[in-house]
Amino acid sequence: MIAIDHKDKLVTVAVLGEFALADFQELEDLVISKLQSGGQVNLLFDLRNMADFTVDVVLEEIKFTRAHQSDFKRIAVLTASPWVAWTAWLEQVFVAADLRVFNDEAEARDWLDAGDE
Repeated sequence: MIAIDHKDKLVTVAVLGEFALADFQELEDLVISKLQSGGQVNLLFDLRNMADFTVDVVLEEIKFTRAHQSDFKRIAVLTASPWVAWTAWLEQVFVAADLRVFNDEAEARDWLDAGDE
């Protein structure tokens, strides 16, 4: 399950429990609607409460990232898991966005806000 919040060009996603394909498709639809108004999107991806993800999410994420590799300005990933942090860093190969991993939500938000200046 996910919780999504958005304001202007910032999309905030919190994954709670299992991250399933329907959740990712909900995120895709919102990002695409934000992109239609022009410009790049910033993303705050909170994975601190993610228990697991399905394989189809990984495949869909790869397809979506390849199709939208220049559509993100900054991506902040919140996690305490070294494995999730490592996979987030690997993601930088596929996107032109500035991607950083954080343990602290306030620091992540400050970094995202600084990118709008």
